[in-house]
Amino acid sequence: MKSMIEAGLAGMRFSNTAAKMGVAICVTILSAHGILAADVKLLSSAAIKPVIDVLGPQFERATGHKLVARFELTPAVKTLVEGGEAFDVAIANPPHIVDLIKQGKIAAGSGADIARFGVGVGVRAGAPKPDLSSVDALKRTLVNARSVAYVGEGTSGVFVRDLLEKLKITEDMKAKLKPGGIAASLAAVAQGETELVVMPMPLILASLGVELAGPVPAELQEHIAMTAGLSSKASEAAPALIKFLMAPEANAVVTSKGFERVAR
Repeated sequence: MKSMIEAGLAGMRFSNTAAKMGVAICVTILSAHGILAADVKLLSSAAIKPVIDVLGPQFERATGHKLVARFELTPAVKTLVEGGEAFDVAIANPPHIVDLIKQGKIAAGSGADIARFGVGVGVRAGAPKPDLSSVDALKRTLVNARSVAYVGEGTSGVFVRDLLEKLKITEDMKAKLKPGGIAASLAAVAQGETELVVMPMPLILASLGVELAGPVPAELQEHIAMTAGLSSKASEAAPALIKFLMAPEANAVVTSKGFERVAR
């Protein structure tokens, strides 16, 4: 699974527009407080990779620390932590972080909601965009599509299956559904092998050869949050990463990648 994700994410386009905006996030020079430059190990959901790709290098420049990031499907983050994977900061869905806190794997009180995203529909670049303007329009679009890709084992995969149940088209869609990994699903649409993909909007926006047709209608949308937590064995440098990701100065990067901040 890891190789598939890495191969596909390597092909995504991550615009440097946000970086060129001159986002300057002021972080206290940690060495002045006795915290020396160190590696900070991040184990994160692949869904938020577009944000980390921009903010990660900025974090390194501002603090002197080195970010060592590993990206996986969201459920795999929890599984890896439970299996003893070494990390300083983990980013996953809130229930995963809460459960890991209960297990003592993540420090109590360290959880921070970095951002959230919605699910949308993607098409091959240049292809006509389907009608997603209403619940009925989405239903027609899905039923009339020859094939629909989605992330079978990810959190958004659960959303897609629940969505079909709500629309009462589960049986109609069985032969058309193409569950797979992030990379495979996007590549199939980009190459014209699959007509549509239903996936987190930030991943569609970051993909080569795939365009966002639009979000799932508001009545059916369920935003998925990305929450960070500190390992119970985190290095002294680790809290600086969460602070950096949560800084107001990072908002422009977060929103430019298709995310929104979680209201507090």
